[in-house]
Amino acid sequence: MVDQKPSSPPLHDFATWEPVLRLLRAGNARGQDRSVRVAGSIGRGSWSLPRQRRLPASGRVDDIQDKFDAVKRVQRALADAGVDDISFTAEISPAGEAVLRLLGPSPAVEPGIGTPHPGTLLLVEGALPEPCRRLPEPVPGAVPAPSADPGLLERTLRERLPRAVGATEAEIAAAEARLGVTLPEELKALYRVTRARWEDWGDDHEAAQRECMAVGCELFALDDLYIADASSRHCRWEFAAMEAVVTPPDAAVQGLVGSPGWVVFGDNGGGDRLAVDLTPGPRGHAGQIVMIGHEENIGAALVADSLTDMVLNRLSERRGGSGGDRPPVVAHVNIRSLPGIEAAAHPGLEVLSIGVWDKAPLSLAPVAGLPRLRTLAAYPGTLADPLEIAGLTGLEFLDLGPQEWRTLLDAGAVPRSLSAAAIRVHSDQDPLAVVALANEILALWDRPRIIRTVLEGSLGAVP
Repeated sequence: MVDQKPSSPPLHDFATWEPVLRLLRAGNARGQDRSVRVAGSIGRGSWSLPRQRRLPASGRVDDIQDKFDAVKRVQRALADAGVDDISFTAEISPAGEAVLRLLGPSPAVEPGIGTPHPGTLLLVEGALPEPCRRLPEPVPGAVPAPSADPGLLERTLRERLPRAVGATEAEIAAAEARLGVTLPEELKALYRVTRARWEDWGDDHEAAQRECMAVGCELFALDDLYIADASSRHCRWEFAAMEAVVTPPDAAVQGLVGSPGWVVFGDNGGGDRLAVDLTPGPRGHAGQIVMIGHEENIGAALVADSLTDMVLNRLSERRGGSGGDRPPVVAHVNIRSLPGIEAAAHPGLEVLSIGVWDKAPLSLAPVAGLPRLRTLAAYPGTLADPLEIAGLTGLEFLDLGPQEWRTLLDAGAVPRSLSAAAIRVHSDQDPLAVVALANEILALWDRPRIIRTVLEGSLGAVP
């Protein structure tokens, strides 16, 4: 790794960081004769700084404001530089001489979450985790539910919303052209009654609430309908790679990240999106209503068999398919779940996660050659021989501890099938060493490295 001298942007100006460094020195000093070593990260909308070991001397609100002001100064510099977030380490001598190292960013590295360590390394530009690449399976026999009744739906809504402004046929056609799908008749019936535009309500401030009560959700304007395909449900690589698309034979809804047949038309008021499902599961109905949870990375829940049922408050009591007794495609081996690799191994296994383990390190031999295994995440120290990873020929994501990565790198055995990788570290590990390791991995794919920018300055002696 080569240190580079700072360039001219304010982000690389020691004065920009000086207030943060002063606060960190004050909160983390252990004595007048010892250097302070700290690490953290600051993003445009968040930050993670070392926990202070002692409270400010005065305990005043001003002390907290000083912290906000110091961080805000760096956040403004990030915005000016077009950078979303940056990590750093700093060493401050007892005399106040400070060496600050800014780590990154790199377009090939996702930021860490609440840590100065790098997040997922994106080894292949534009590559997506397997669940995000999955499209819905065709269900040729899918038809609307018997309860779907566009005429009843429209009459009911006109009674509930007599003064609403409905969409014209031309406006509905324009929405279909924009989305690239033919809207189901029930959804057209809904928008013929109300197009849900704020400007149509004028000074009627209770119109939105009446509409919500009439329809059963916070209805989106016709112009705001969108397709909830996989790209609309952003998920970090490290999380999406641990998921799997599973749709049991008795499922009403396909277990997808997103679908070109999920037409979102509303919100439940808590951030979960309601959609008409045009690509149902094997036991579902075309045009059923599903809820896409904002706290889940994959799947959707059945709400009603039809939009008519939802508006009439006839909600479905059916649940997702059971999957029978099939072994899990995502397996967790740890002290509380599966008791070993043998218990996880089967031809359909896609994701193997090895967590905290209090027995002898594990061999990967039972899963060598499995045709669908694409993700391995192993807690540091749990593998008997990291070189056994060479037998996992279909891996696209690998999450290991620094020592395991070191073994693979030294042996020239890092799997070339990878699209992304992660380094599992403890919070107290030196970010500089982890960045150096990350750069070695990135170099194998000729991806942009994490750049260290070194800033030096003086904070003066402690008052």
